[in-house]
Amino acid sequence: MPISFIIGAVKMQKAKQNGWYSEFLATTRLAWPLIIAQLASISLFTTDVIMMGWLGPKYLAAGTLATSILHPLFIGSIGIVSATSPLIAQAIGAKKIREVRKIVRQGFWVAFMLTLIITPILYNAKSIFLFLRQDIIISEMAQIYLYFAAGAALPGLMFISLRSLLYARDAAIIVLFATIVGIFVNAFGNYALMFGNFGFPRLELIGAGISTSLVNLVMFLLILAYILLNKHFRRFYILFRLFKPDWQRFFQLLKIGIPIGFTIMSEILMFSVAVIMMGWLGTKEVAAHAIALQCAAIAFMIPLGLSQATTVRVGLFAGEQNQLGVSRAGWTSFYISVFFMTISSALFIFTPDILVHLFLDPNKEENIPVIILAISFLSVAAIFQFVDGAQVVMAAALRGLNDTFVPMILAFIGYWIVGMGTAYYAAFILDLRGVGVWLGLAAGLAFVAIALSLRFIMRKKLGLMEKVAIMEKNSV
Repeated sequence: MPISFIIGAVKMQKAKQNGWYSEFLATTRLAWPLIIAQLASISLFTTDVIMMGWLGPKYLAAGTLATSILHPLFIGSIGIVSATSPLIAQAIGAKKIREVRKIVRQGFWVAFMLTLIITPILYNAKSIFLFLRQDIIISEMAQIYLYFAAGAALPGLMFISLRSLLYARDAAIIVLFATIVGIFVNAFGNYALMFGNFGFPRLELIGAGISTSLVNLVMFLLILAYILLNKHFRRFYILFRLFKPDWQRFFQLLKIGIPIGFTIMSEILMFSVAVIMMGWLGTKEVAAHAIALQCAAIAFMIPLGLSQATTVRVGLFAGEQNQLGVSRAGWTSFYISVFFMTISSALFIFTPDILVHLFLDPNKEENIPVIILAISFLSVAAIFQFVDGAQVVMAAALRGLNDTFVPMILAFIGYWIVGMGTAYYAAFILDLRGVGVWLGLAAGLAFVAIALSLRFIMRKKLGLMEKVAIMEKNSV
């Protein structure tokens, strides 16, 4: 065998290895500030919950009731606007700089349209609560909060469009900075306006609503100012012809984004129905479920932040029509997710008591039954850590290829037919109670993870790369 052939083979193997290593470095460099930003975002909600609890149990109940409608609407809308992420990444990958401005601008238009839709719903939330047979006083208090928190919708959704641009240009650290500033603004606003400190009037839930709107406005203005002033970003002229319609891109965003929004809402609502099922079982089950779910939610922030980087990396290679790059970007994120979820799974298996004791005092006898239940729920959560991380990363990889409609259908089948069906059967027919509900959640997530992974593997046969090329050609 010629020496030159052997040398060539060795070089080719090193190039392949370097390609994976380079992708690992690029993904982690983009993902780590996104992961921290997600952890920071969940702390915003945690701050609100803690301070509402300081006001009293009825205020906490009202705030929780309000967020039960605010979060699904807001997060679902974020999913729709986040369609800007793969489109901006693809435009940059294809070196179509003018397209970036047009996509960001239409992201603003979609944000405005969604605000017009969700604001009236929030303003009439009391009627919805009463229809669902919630307490009248708590419903009225929740409505007061929503009157003022509804102002967060427009700046919060426009923030997502700008965030997509920063992600695509590897400037996620700016989003992290804005989120951290938001935490302090939120904490200060709550402390000042809810409790009447620093010379401000005591506004209680009104103050909490004002603070929610204010923090979203501040975060939006911070990254808008950065984009307008930074020499690397101001060349995009994102506010140029802001009020000029571009219906083709507008509807393109909706076509890609609406399935994303419904996919996210399907998962959120699956966990919401799980809470209702726990309520059928008893108060202890609900309390234990809340603890286990909070632990799982914190762990989920890692693959969720990673998934945002995945969409960008896959989108960049898709814009270049680079099949190998798309494959490396998707699977690199998958392996990173599995690594981190292995750690959280180990914590749930080997140290569940330590985690649960952060929420409940084990020295109080009345807490013991709840602690035992929470530990048993965490043992199931340990199992679905892997599939939970896999499904969010694979969904993000497919989003980078503009593939959102079929994943939405698969998510609906997985979450509602497989997940909720298994949960009901295991909990009430097999009488596994709360553990059965969590087994249902695991089954639903596993189905979606496997289905989306297979779809990503078959992307070439399904012609997903070709669809990206056709959409870019039609947008010229």
